[in-house]
Amino acid sequence: MLIADDLDKLLEILPNFVKEPLKQHPNRKNLIEVVMDLGRRPEARFPDNPEYLSQRSISWQDLDYCVKKVGNFSGDNRAGIEKTLHRISSMRNREGSIIGLTCRVGRAVFGTISIVRDLLEQGDSILLLGKPGVGKTTAVREIARVLADELEKRVVIIDTSNEIAGDGDIPHPAIGRARRMQVARPDLQHQVMIEAVENHMPEVIIIDEIGTELEALAARTIAERGVQLVGTAHGNHLESLIKNPTLADLIGGIQYVTLGDDEAKRRGTQKSILERKASPAFQIAIEIHERNIWIVHDQVQETVDQILQGHQPFVQKRQIQANGRILVKCYPSQSLEVLPTNISNFAKPINVQQAHSVLQYREVKNKFPDLNKLRNRDTSVLSTTVNASININNPFLPLEIPNQYLYAYSLSWQHITSVISSLDLPIILTKEIEKSDAILALRNQVKQNTKLRQIAKSKQIVIYTIQNSTVPQITRALRKISNIHTSSDLNWVELCKNKKFDEIQALQEAKLAIEIIVLNENSTVQLRPRSAYIRKMQHNLVDNYQLRARSFGEEPYRKLRIYPE
Repeated sequence: MLIADDLDKLLEILPNFVKEPLKQHPNRKNLIEVVMDLGRRPEARFPDNPEYLSQRSISWQDLDYCVKKVGNFSGDNRAGIEKTLHRISSMRNREGSIIGLTCRVGRAVFGTISIVRDLLEQGDSILLLGKPGVGKTTAVREIARVLADELEKRVVIIDTSNEIAGDGDIPHPAIGRARRMQVARPDLQHQVMIEAVENHMPEVIIIDEIGTELEALAARTIAERGVQLVGTAHGNHLESLIKNPTLADLIGGIQYVTLGDDEAKRRGTQKSILERKASPAFQIAIEIHERNIWIVHDQVQETVDQILQGHQPFVQKRQIQANGRILVKCYPSQSLEVLPTNISNFAKPINVQQAHSVLQYREVKNKFPDLNKLRNRDTSVLSTTVNASININNPFLPLEIPNQYLYAYSLSWQHITSVISSLDLPIILTKEIEKSDAILALRNQVKQNTKLRQIAKSKQIVIYTIQNSTVPQITRALRKISNIHTSSDLNWVELCKNKKFDEIQALQEAKLAIEIIVLNENSTVQLRPRSAYIRKMQHNLVDNYQLRARSFGEEPYRKLRIYPE
C-alpha cells in the first residue's frame, strides 16, 4: 500500500514553534491534524492520542501568519494548499474574525480499495458511510482513480471543498484520469451534480459528503438517468441513514403505510407500518468502521426492507489482514426478537425415519416442504453420491471428491482462488475452456455471448451462472459445482465428546435438519426450542456447513431457524 502525503508543504504554513516539533516527531507519518486555537497551546492529533507541541500559546499574529500562506476560505470556511490534499478549516467569532484553525493532513493512499474491487466492477452505485476521520474521502479518491485508470470509465468528481482532488485549478495526480468540477458555494453542490450529467456525459459521478435534502434528491435524479454514483455520507450504520429524514431518500425513502385488517393479521404486524417508498439511489452501502474493516450491504433494497420489517439482515464483514489477504465473513447485523410459539419440549431420541416428527416448519417466504416427504427415507439422503466416495464405517468423515477443472469467464480469479483456498474445494482453475468440467460466468455475460454457449454445448460443459460477482454468490456457486452437501470438517465423535444426552440430541436434530431438509430440499427449517447454551452449539454446527441461521422467539421458547444457501 503506497502512501503520499506531502506533509512538508503543510508544515511550511505553520509558525516555527509549531513546525519544528512536528519535523522531529517520531510519529509524524501518522499525524491526523494540527489544531491551533487563539490563546491555547498548539495541539497535534494522532490516532492514539493528542499531544501539545509547545508551551507557548497561539496569538493573533500566529493565526494571521497561517492564513496568509493558504488560499481564500470558501463559504464553508475551508481552504487548501495548491497541488496538495491538505485541508485548512477555520473557526470564526461573531464578527467573522478567525480565532482557530484545523490543519488536516490529506493523504493519497493507493491500494486501499482492493477490499471492494469486485463491487466496483459490478457497476452498481456505492454509498460509503462512516464517522468523520475514518477514511471515507481517501477511499473515494482511490475509487475515482481505479474507475478512471484501470476500468477506463468516464469519471467526474464533484469536489465541493477541493478535498478530493486538492486545492488549485490543476487536480492532484491521485485521482488519475478522472475529471474534477469545483463548486463555487457549498449550497450549489446539487446544481453542479446535475450540470455534470447534462454537460459532460459521465459514466460515473463521485460526490463527497452528501448532507442536504437537495443533494440527496440530485443523487436520485442522477441514478435514474443510468449514471453510476459513488458518494459518502456521515453515519455509522445503515440504520442511522433510515432514521435520518434528510438522507433517507438515498436508500429509497421511508413512508407510513396503513394495512387492512386481513393483511395485518396475515403479516402478524400492526396496521400502521413503515415501508420503503421507492428504489434506492445506491444499490450497495458500505460502513467503514475502521480503516481496514468494512461492512458491506450488497443488496441495499433487501436490507432496508428487512430492517423495516424487524428482521435480521445479514451483512458482509471484510477485513484486510496484515499479510494483505482479504478476510470475508457473513453474519447477522443485530439480534431479533419475535413472538413465542408454544411447542412442547422434545425429549425422545431420534433417527432418520422419525425426522419428520422432530422438525417444525413454518412459512417464511415460500411453503416449507410437506412433512410426508420425509417418511420412509433411509440414510442415503444424508450424503451426496455423485462423484464421491463415503467411508461406510464412519459416514461423518469428509467426502473424497475428485478435482474439477473450472473455466471462469469475466470473473476475478483472485476472488475465486481465495474462496477455493479458504473452503479447500476440489476445484482447479484453468484458462483453457476445452479442458474444463464446468464454466462459471455472470448471467448477463452468458446471455450476450453466443459463442461461449455454442462451445459449452458442443463440449457438453455445464455453465453455472451468478447474478453478481460478489464473494457470497461465488462461494455458493463453487460449492454447488463441487457437490458439497455435507460439512467437510465435521468430526461427529469429537463434536459429541463430553456432551450431555440432551445436548447430543439437539446437535443430532440440527444435523438431520440440515442434511435432510436444508441441503437436499433447499428449504428453510425450524428446530425445537432450546436454551441459549444449546442454541449456540447448534449455531456452531450450522457454521460448519457454511449455512446461515437465526434465533427467533422469546425465552424459554426461543428456537433456531436454518436457511438454505
